[in-house]
Amino acid sequence: MIAPAPAPVLLQWFAPFASAFTAPTLRGVLVLIAGAILAPGRRTVTSALSILGLREIATFTTFHRVLNRNRWSPRDLAQRLLHQLVGTFVPAGPVVMAIDETIERRWGARIRARGIYRDPVRSSQGHFVKASGLRWISLMLLAPIPWAGRVWALPFLTVLAPSERSAHERERRHKLLTDWARQMLLQVARWLPDRQVIVVADMSYAAIELLEAVRRHLTVITRLRLDARLFDPPRHASPGRRAGRGSQALVSPP
Repeated sequence: MIAPAPAPVLLQWFAPFASAFTAPTLRGVLVLIAGAILAPGRRTVTSALSILGLREIATFTTFHRVLNRNRWSPRDLAQRLLHQLVGTFVPAGPVVMAIDETIERRWGARIRARGIYRDPVRSSQGHFVKASGLRWISLMLLAPIPWAGRVWALPFLTVLAPSERSAHERERRHKLLTDWARQMLLQVARWLPDRQVIVVADMSYAAIELLEAVRRHLTVITRLRLDARLFDPPRHASPGRRAGRGSQALVSPP
């Protein structure tokens, strides 16, 4: 059994991303994309090949190598996808984005980056529910979709944030949620140097260190404490005196 040739419309649609892959890898990518579009339920490699009638193909493992062995740059694809989305939906004016995290519930001995986190869906103010899985941080373009009549969140850059236990097991430095967010936001600012970027976030990203690191490159809208004091600390603090909440600064008062 031989994999079918990709449809011309699929080749035309994927043209902005084709140069990121070698020719053999590109053939496998197009087959997986066609299967993912048609497959109902979970879009795994097996389900994508099954819907195309390729479940018994002799080169079955070749398509798995697209995701676990073949060399291509997800960051390069994220940049190309962002430029395509911005050019299509936000050709002018400010570029509004959202950043948030989600938990993928995965189990298995080989899934080492998972951790135990608060389940935001099943938890309430007085009831704490834990969830075990992988934590992903997603950066999404908030774009008005004309045919939908509403604003959609279109993800273009997603980063895995391993748990603290996973970092210790691998003897690596654990990076906080705000550390990953800082890298992602600064990366987007470099991708769109000539556009005004506005990022909407929840209280998880209301960290003075994060806002201070990105404020010269883009605008972040988040909910701070009601008593947050955003001004520069005094240059010479009194010896032996603890700094107050205004010690971490963003801007000077007028």
